[in-house]
Amino acid sequence: MAGFIWGMAFVTQSTAMESLGPLQFTGLRFLLAAIVVFPFALRERRIHSTKKIQKAHWPMILIVCVCFTIGTVLQQLGILITSVTNAGFLTAVYVILTPMLVRVFFKGQPHFLVWPASLLTLAGIYMLGGGLTALNMGDALMLICAVFWSFQVIYMGKAAISSGRPITIAAMQFTFIGVTTVIISFFYETYTLQAIQDAWFEIFFAGALSGGVAFTIQAFAQQWTAPSDAAIMLSSEALFAALAAAFFLGERLSGTGLLGCMLIFASILLVEVGPHFINAWRKKVPQ
Repeated sequence: MAGFIWGMAFVTQSTAMESLGPLQFTGLRFLLAAIVVFPFALRERRIHSTKKIQKAHWPMILIVCVCFTIGTVLQQLGILITSVTNAGFLTAVYVILTPMLVRVFFKGQPHFLVWPASLLTLAGIYMLGGGLTALNMGDALMLICAVFWSFQVIYMGKAAISSGRPITIAAMQFTFIGVTTVIISFFYETYTLQAIQDAWFEIFFAGALSGGVAFTIQAFAQQWTAPSDAAIMLSSEALFAALAAAFFLGERLSGTGLLGCMLIFASILLVEVGPHFINAWRKKVPQ
């Protein structure tokens, strides 16, 4: 569900730029998301009154908020330059990065298939851009954004599990990014009532649904889902983004670009589905 909503939201993130600046749109959508989620956070507090956010949780929550803010802003800036389809698939590279970062920074043990999947991803990115010379700054911003999404996924899982208050943490990250980007936008962008009225549907969809609903689903579900598993499920947004871009915006890929998308998604599947097939095969083969 989260992947589907996010994939559709890529279109609204693109069309909203016809009326609003990237910082304005980001700030308004997530302030709306915070308002939508706040009642659920209060309900979570009443139900789980014995589970409180402790002092030890705050560093993780701060990292979640900062990574979420930087990743989202970079993504919104990148969408101004690159296509919705490219944005969806390049953002999904965080699926490959997540287990690698777990290995490097948290001494995790990602499956050996992560490494061939990484090579497939690089090949896919190369073909998606039509060659390295064809990749633009928007594509580069999407790749940098993927790094911050990876850390957000990792630390959101840690914070949600240890605190038992995932919806509250989601509300915090929405409030943090909303307030931060709105304040910064006053220095670089101009607000008009007409612009906000013109982009009301995009703000509603990206804020109430993509922000308030989908990100809360992510925070809630990651109590029971490993970061790498969560990444593969959430990466389905790339496919939904491509479908939505084709249907609503008329975007089309070249044959080479389409093959690049297939390689990226194949690498995503390889990271998570591959180990299950190998384990099943090992059980059947006599040792």
